[in-house]
Parts: sequence; C-alpha cells; structure tokens
Amino acid sequence: MLSPPCLLALVVALGALHGAQAHARTFTVCQLSRELQRYNFPRNLIGRWVCLVDHASGRTTDKVTTHDNGYYSYGLFQINNKEWCKKGRKGGLCSMKCEDLLNEDLADDVRCAKRVYDRLGFKGWPASHAHCKDKNLPDLSRC
Repeated sequence: MLSPPCLLALVVALGALHGAQAHARTFTVCQLSRELQRYNFPRNLIGRWVCLVDHASGRTTDKVTTHDNGYYSYGLFQINNKEWCKKGRKGGLCSMKCEDLLNEDLADDVRCAKRVYDRLGFKGWPASHAHCKDKNLPDLSRC
C-alpha cells in the first residue's frame, strides 16, 4: 500500500498529466476531412490537406517537432517558428504564439496554415508535400 505522501504525489502527477492531455486531440481521417470542410478548405484539395496533416503531425494537435537547425514545428499543420510564429510571444508572419497551435481550437491554426499556403502552396511543408505529391491520397469517399 502506498503511503499518504506517495499517494498524494501520484494523484497530483496523474492530474497534471490528464490536464496536459485535455487540450490535445487526434483526429480520424474523416473527422479531419469534415473539419477542413467546415473551415472552407477547397473541396478538391481536402485529400491533399489530409495527407499532408497525416504525414506531418499524425493528425494530432499537440505535436511538436524539433529540427536540426534549432527551430520547431507546432500543431496539426506543423507550422514552424522560423517564420510563422514565435515561441512564448505573438510574432512571425502569422502574428501568433506557437504554443497556441497546440490546442483543440483550430481557428488560429487554419488561419496560419492558409497564410503559409497562400505564400508557398504545399511547398510550405516540403517533406509532407514530397510524401503526398502525385501519390495515392486518402480515400475520403466514406466520410
């Protein structure tokens, strides 16, 4: 049996872990497709976007990737802090905190992803673009 101080520490640790995960979400392919449609992504590009997001973040909102160059990519769309957002404060071309890309609220993520796309197209996500370009895209016919 755990002593009361150990039990209290375990409860606090589990609560912190639960709190950290409460703001993240992993989408199914169909859920993501519906969300992208809800945010008015062009229907003819939904498959490309689903492929890109799947490859970039695994469709998970709290994904953070560390790059060899010292920069990071954040969230569902894996938006980097080199140009688009700033860690710890608003900034970058999307005028936002990178940490704001890690929650379930997709409105700011979508605004920034569309800004990246407007400037660079899918080449704003080079690895995912290469992975999804001219490839079999996800079958969304059952969504």
